[in-house]
Amino acid sequence: MRQKVSRSDEEWRAQLSPEAYRVTRKKGTERPFTHDDFPKAPGTFRCVCCGAGLFDAAHKFDSGTGWPSFWQPAAPGAVEEHDDRSWFMRRTEVVCAACDAHLGHVFPDGPRPTGLRYCINGVALSFEPE
Repeated sequence: MRQKVSRSDEEWRAQLSPEAYRVTRKKGTERPFTHDDFPKAPGTFRCVCCGAGLFDAAHKFDSGTGWPSFWQPAAPGAVEEHDDRSWFMRRTEVVCAACDAHLGHVFPDGPRPTGLRYCINGVALSFEPE
């Protein structure tokens, strides 16, 4: 098991844009349809905070929700899931396994083969082409 990436709040603020900081470090949500400009090419979606590989472009699909959606993480253990009972509902939060950055949520209404929809804030991701 690898060691978690840990930085002070001031270090995260200095590294990230205000919106990326709000979403990833304070569990915010960006407005839908603000990141439809990701390349439609082979590559890896990485954590904007620590650079860990999170999702493969081959697993991305258009969910129509306005947020980047994937049917599975890039590798087992790339993300962690936690119970989220905020906003008077029960959801499953998705965080980066390497640095605990809030990424979004996972829902059981995705396509085959997993039936899952990892609904991820685009501002929490960077794209690295193959």
